Amino acid sequence: MYARDNESGANQSQEQPAADRVNAAVDAFRMLSDATRLRLMWLLSHGEYDVGSLAETIAVSRPLVSQHLAKLRLAGLVHTRRDGRRVLYRARDSHVRALIAEALFHADHEVSGTPRHD
Repeated sequence: MYARDNESGANQSQEQPAADRVNAAVDAFRMLSDATRLRLMWLLSHGEYDVGSLAETIAVSRPLVSQHLAKLRLAGLVHTRRDGRRVLYRARDSHVRALIAEALFHADHEVSGTPRHD
C-alpha cells in the first residue's frame, strides 16, 4: 500500500455500504420525495395520529392520506397500532424520526440562508 492510497483517512468503517443497504436507503428517500408524504412524516415523527386527524391537519382528503400512509407503511417508515376501531400511525423508530428532522433542518439552511455547521 502506498501512503497516498490512504490520504483520505479512509478505514474499514468507511467502506462502501452493501448494495442492499443502498437500495433500501434509496427506497426510503424515494418515499420521502413527495411533499405530502414528508408533511405526514413530520407529524408522525412527533406523535400518533389517525387518518382523519392527519387529513385535517395538512388539508388533504382522507383517501389521499390513506394511500400515502399505505406506501409509507410498505416502505417500513410508518408503524401502526389499533385503538378500538381507529388505526393510529407514527414514525417507525428513532432513525426515521432523525432522518425527517435532519432533512428539514437541512432545508431550513437552504431556505433561510442560515450558515452551515458541522
